Amino acid sequence: MQKWQKGLLAGAVAGVIDVIPMILQNLTWDANLSAFFFWVTTGMVIAVADIPLKGAVKGIAISYALLVPLAFLIGWANPLNLVPIAIMTLILGAAVGTAIERIQ
Repeated sequence: MQKWQKGLLAGAVAGVIDVIPMILQNLTWDANLSAFFFWVTTGMVIAVADIPLKGAVKGIAISYALLVPLAFLIGWANPLNLVPIAIMTLILGAAVGTAIERIQ
């Protein structure tokens, strides 16, 4: 399995973990799909990025970097919506970075 495929797999797992509470809150499907594919993409980028960071730190740095454009859209009307997103990004970014480091 190539790096990018491992990243897609780890990202898909993180996406499912992120979307489960969103579904339980009856959020819209566009929000659910956006969050899922954010993690799929983020997992792939973490896997293929050649930056001198290890595991969790790499995952956190890349996931927050990719979150910035979305944060403007999500937080424009209500900035408090960004708090749970920032927390999940921290947790899942570290988890994806660690998982990818271990399976490569």
